[in-house]
Amino acid sequence: MPRHVLVPMDDSETARAALEHALEWVPAERVTVVHAIDDLEADYGGTVSADRDPDFFDDARAIADENDRTVETAVIEGSGPADAILEYVDEADVDAIVMGSEGKAGVSRVLLGSVAEAVTRRATIPVTIVSRGERE
Repeated sequence: MPRHVLVPMDDSETARAALEHALEWVPAERVTVVHAIDDLEADYGGTVSADRDPDFFDDARAIADENDRTVETAVIEGSGPADAILEYVDEADVDAIVMGSEGKAGVSRVLLGSVAEAVTRRATIPVTIVSRGERE
């Protein structure tokens, strides 16, 4: 049984479904929700920076409250979202990852889908991919 689960989050339904899955089905002591940003995005004035939580962390906390759980949150930076996630896994002693299969629509959807693939291929811990979920 994992002690610490990581849930990468963006503003997508699959990310929310992954968080709901982790909170409902994974009996971990700690659940950390992270938003990974590319160093270049942060350097060139991206919409999220490492010193400010994205608005969808409020959604993550609400989902946790609905499940009588708490979550930790962090914005992490790296040479790409997959690299940032995998570096965080090593540094924070994470036992499992639960993530959405794809992110936001449009170009980001392709990018974040490739992030899920890269994390799954390179992770040394179990990775659960959630493809979609329905919210009430």
